[in-house]
Amino acid sequence: MDASVGLYILAAALVFIGLAGILLPLLPGLPLVYAGLFLAAWNDGFARVGGWMLALLGLLTLLSLLLDFWATSKGAQRAGGSGRAVVGASLGLLFGVFFGPAGMLIGPFLGALLGELSLGKPLATATRTGMATWLGLVLGMALKLDLAVGMLAAFAVDWHWN
Repeated sequence: MDASVGLYILAAALVFIGLAGILLPLLPGLPLVYAGLFLAAWNDGFARVGGWMLALLGLLTLLSLLLDFWATSKGAQRAGGSGRAVVGASLGLLFGVFFGPAGMLIGPFLGALLGELSLGKPLATATRTGMATWLGLVLGMALKLDLAVGMLAAFAVDWHWN
């Protein structure tokens, strides 16, 4: 196998792992997608996708990370939640993966709820925080998935037209 084919396979693997990372809390989703796109462009000698497009995609990736951290903390804070709610929701999502789509939907809520209950908060308050944290995670995942699809589309258009 030609080395450049192997690099394209690695680039595609990074993109697919990155897409999975958008749904799984311990994988840096969009940075992996970007790394795969960058590797594909580099493997082509930047002939089809150049520096401007890669800089734009890199900026979008960085912006998404900053917004993700900010939105997660603000969302839990606005609901009256603690850092434990955010950690609990992330752990709940991680453990929920083993139970399929239903586990991925229920896990973050239960994790945030348990995080708040562990601080001695009343059930009603913990439930409200759990729902708000869960909603923030789900919306964040949807936005990151949309951004990843947009990044892939922009890359594909630039690749095709150059």
